[in-house]
Amino acid sequence: MPAYVFTHATVLDGTEGMEPQPNMTVVVNGGRIEAVGPAATTVPPAGAREIDLGGAYLMPGLVNAHVHLCGTGKPMSAGGAGDLIDKVTGNPIGMWYLRRMLRKNAQQQLASGVTTVRSVGDPAFADVDVRDAINAGKYAGPRLVTSGTGVTVPGGHGAGLFAKVVSTPEEAREAVRACFARKCDLVKLFVTGGVFDAEVEGEPGVLRMSPEIARATCEEAHKLGMSTAAHIESTEGVRVGLRAGVDTIEHGGPLDDEIIALFKKNGAGRASSLTCTVSPALPFVELPPEKTKSTHVQQVNGRIVFEGIVAAAQQALAAGIPVGLGTDSSCPYITQYDMWREVVYFERLVGVTPAFALHTATLGNARILGLGDETGSVEPGKAADLVVTDGNPLENLEALRNVRMVMARGNLDERPQVKRLPELDAELDGFLPKATA
Repeated sequence: MPAYVFTHATVLDGTEGMEPQPNMTVVVNGGRIEAVGPAATTVPPAGAREIDLGGAYLMPGLVNAHVHLCGTGKPMSAGGAGDLIDKVTGNPIGMWYLRRMLRKNAQQQLASGVTTVRSVGDPAFADVDVRDAINAGKYAGPRLVTSGTGVTVPGGHGAGLFAKVVSTPEEAREAVRACFARKCDLVKLFVTGGVFDAEVEGEPGVLRMSPEIARATCEEAHKLGMSTAAHIESTEGVRVGLRAGVDTIEHGGPLDDEIIALFKKNGAGRASSLTCTVSPALPFVELPPEKTKSTHVQQVNGRIVFEGIVAAAQQALAAGIPVGLGTDSSCPYITQYDMWREVVYFERLVGVTPAFALHTATLGNARILGLGDETGSVEPGKAADLVVTDGNPLENLEALRNVRMVMARGNLDERPQVKRLPELDAELDGFLPKATA
């Protein structure tokens, strides 16, 4: 693996209080960051390739903590998605196509500046296969943290898409053991319903999974050394999930004092965290139902979920609960290259500073995923997961929209190419919140 020396870099190191560090030199050797410092005191290894950044901004690669790799973001109804998955998972040619789709979508994430992806539910363990192929060097891709096939209940969220249906605690334990046998990194469970499977207005987060099944899933996962993530979109669902021992609550709902206390005492060796996902809910609020392939009921419930996600993130931050970021890629209007939008939403809708938003999308997310010692910041010893932008994200996070270079574990792409969907981009740009002065 070649050695590189980036000169005249303006470093944003990923820490919570980061400030631009101009005219810095960053040395990468053997896929890791070897040195970071002023040019006068930073000596690269002999033969290292020099890349003069001319003052451009060098920062950690983004970490997308909530992704489904099985779709592009083009709107499709839940029923249509289920029919398609049934077709491709039922035969060898279909499985080849599914893995190819997931690989290409993972590569889209990488080209957009995301060097670590947590897949939280994909069909037939195809994400695990793609992870293993990337790690074996068969093709380029981001670091993948995979859950394989999730755990749900009859009529539950994810059923017929990317989750195994279980009816008893023992069946849940068996499903977890199947994930362990496939070497999944975590277990995803679906505790509540979602926008697409709610039947009436006002219940997008209706409880689907019993506390007993949720508890059995978490207990078995933790016994096997695996963390857990749970799809939850209501206050009661968060309570059930945390009482069961869930490590990361995905999406969330308004929090109360008991829930905040549960967050702080839970987790596999650390407090449970909340993953903020504004991206999948906002299109339901801003676009007419025919564009998101939804109904009026789903639009109403989408607004409830959107408001609950924002409120939960604000409450969690105020209480000192770790908050991560993810896009929920594959949902309608959520592409595989728009992590930058979620970072912008976090700043402008949840109400944090640009520096804190960028920190959350890098080192903060890495720590939540248990990878804080491996990636997420620009410091010696970390994996060389780096992104270069021409603009300063701390002045305007929209600078992350177009990355000049991406390096993942020391592999450099000097001209990353994102295959964009212009019709989706135009709609999403139409309601992008404006930066405040």
